[in-house]
Amino acid sequence: MTPRGKKTVRDLRRGSRSTLLRRLYFDGPLSRQELGAVTGLSAGSISNVTGELLADGLIEECGSVESDGGRPRILLRVAAGRAHLVGVDVGETQVRVALFDLARTELAASDHPLSGRGHDVDHVVDLILAGLAEVLERTGTDPATVLGVGIGVPGIVEQGDPASDGLGIVVHGQTVGWDAVPLGRLLRAGTDLPLFVDNGAKTLGQAEMWFGAGRGLRHAVIALFGSGVGACVIADGARFRGATSSAGEWGHTKVHVGGRRCRCGAHGCLEAYVGAEALVERWGAAPPGDGEKAGLAALLAAAEADEPAAGALLAEAAEYLGAAIADLVNLFNPERIVIGGWAGLLLGPRLLPAIRAAATRYALRFPREQTSIVLGTLGPEAVTLGAATLPLSDFLESGGELPVRSAHPARVVPEVRA
Repeated sequence: MTPRGKKTVRDLRRGSRSTLLRRLYFDGPLSRQELGAVTGLSAGSISNVTGELLADGLIEECGSVESDGGRPRILLRVAAGRAHLVGVDVGETQVRVALFDLARTELAASDHPLSGRGHDVDHVVDLILAGLAEVLERTGTDPATVLGVGIGVPGIVEQGDPASDGLGIVVHGQTVGWDAVPLGRLLRAGTDLPLFVDNGAKTLGQAEMWFGAGRGLRHAVIALFGSGVGACVIADGARFRGATSSAGEWGHTKVHVGGRRCRCGAHGCLEAYVGAEALVERWGAAPPGDGEKAGLAALLAAAEADEPAAGALLAEAAEYLGAAIADLVNLFNPERIVIGGWAGLLLGPRLLPAIRAAATRYALRFPREQTSIVLGTLGPEAVTLGAATLPLSDFLESGGELPVRSAHPARVVPEVRA
């Protein structure tokens, strides 16, 4: 028996593979010499591990660069087509399922409106499974190449026992009427692919930190501004989850004691003033049945046309958002706050100057001077990409271990730092 805390040869090999894969994934293409410099691994280890990864088809050669007086150095990169990722965004109005290769290229997507059944759990599960089947069939993708299905949900996620094959994943989504929903068990009845589930704001946060406006930062907050409002807090390079993974429910912090009733049942929540659903409802001028996106676009168009009521409503929303962002500045002292989500990116170009000004008025001066407030760079569907990073995270941490098709445990998503 291996003494507790002592690493085996297999552990060391897996760690070396993981280190090289991560470097090539986030910083590649790189030569073997560059890999040695940035990882600290010996030339022998670099040679052995890259040889294994090449033999497994996980990395590939992609050209060469001249060296000082020697032979050209061969460049290596992760093989984009070796495996696939599925990302699912269980949003407020639709379920979106997308298939990606390892280069994050979206190969196919399937959008399913929630329709009149809303977030009825069985309905949502059916839409996820239908979308999964659709993107695989449309692209002719072999399920054996899929590393897993990552799902972003509106709620708090309990991961359960990592060895339970996904059966222990439970979601508490108060704003959508989900009370301890056994999402893992329900999905496992329809697919044997590995399952990874997390809060949608946290998946957005991981995407922006890895590939977008938060890349390279150690302390940041990524705010999701859509139908509802949420946040992902990054502290010292890792997502801050709290005792039960519910940290980041920023939309349910109070901005007006005794104020408007929120979907969660409480009064005065930030979401009740700046969420897209609340803004469209308060404006009250969108044609019925158009949906929140059309309603919010119409509100923005009215404000741009100098309609007083629309302009005043958006000005108030910017004030509330700025004050709430000031709270994030004072509480977490981030280097940057990134505003994302479809509503945030739609309204951001108009509201960002006012949001920054309000944050400056309400925040402590010194930490505010150290914090930039910017828009996300990954587009309105970044939650879907973020969800796909959940199985990707597991793949990189494992050193490129491909799923065993006879058993597909849903594992707790590790923190992989780019």
